[in-house]
Amino acid sequence: MTAKKIELQSEFKEGRGYSKADWDDVSDNPEWTEEDFKNARPFAEVFPELAESIRKARGRPVMEKPKRQISLRLDPDVIDAFKATGKGWQGRINDVLRKAAKL
Repeated sequence: MTAKKIELQSEFKEGRGYSKADWDDVSDNPEWTEEDFKNARPFAEVFPELAESIRKARGRPVMEKPKRQISLRLDPDVIDAFKATGKGWQGRINDVLRKAAKL
């Protein structure tokens, strides 16, 4: 993959998906001074509840009985039949094996 070069704009250019009014609304942000940087605080310190809710929402959900990854050889026609049923085919194989294990 090649990195896309991003060109920073210092003036409004037509045809970029926003209007001159949009440009004017956001282009008046002043540059940060040394004093601004000294007074800056971490997001989690300023908004602790929001930071915690974001932290909790990331990653895989915690499962009571986490699944284990194994290697299993199956016949190609079996795999093709399950894949043909669409997304979630691996879970459906798991359901069939669970039913068979209870026999």
